[in-house]
Amino acid sequence: MNETFNPVGWVRPKGYSNAVSARGRMVFVAGQVGWNAREVFETDDFVGQTRQALTNIRMCLEAAGAAPADIVRMTWYVVDKQEYLDTLAQVGTAYRDIMGRVYPAMSLVEVSGLIETGAKLEIEATAVVPD
Repeated sequence: MNETFNPVGWVRPKGYSNAVSARGRMVFVAGQVGWNAREVFETDDFVGQTRQALTNIRMCLEAAGAAPADIVRMTWYVVDKQEYLDTLAQVGTAYRDIMGRVYPAMSLVEVSGLIETGAKLEIEATAVVPD
């Protein structure tokens, strides 16, 4: 079972954890963009691509015998930080719909571009399946 930590006196973070500990089999999910299983973008909407990228992560985890609750770390790469901030409430809803109330250690980085033309974000995940 994963355990989250927050330094004493720090404000509790919203939507992520400052530190996570885990023991078990590690599963590394490559960066997932918001396209479907045929590598086709069905939308250019940021929230729609977020929903699809998270669904892709969940499917990869399930293929590896893991679940969203096993995620200990995520890194989000976005091409437009303001678009992320402007849709944060909808992104949060999509996240909870797909991942549940799982809040691993997370980072979000604004990048100048992604390798896949049309991608608005890419998300990597690391999971630890308990022994």
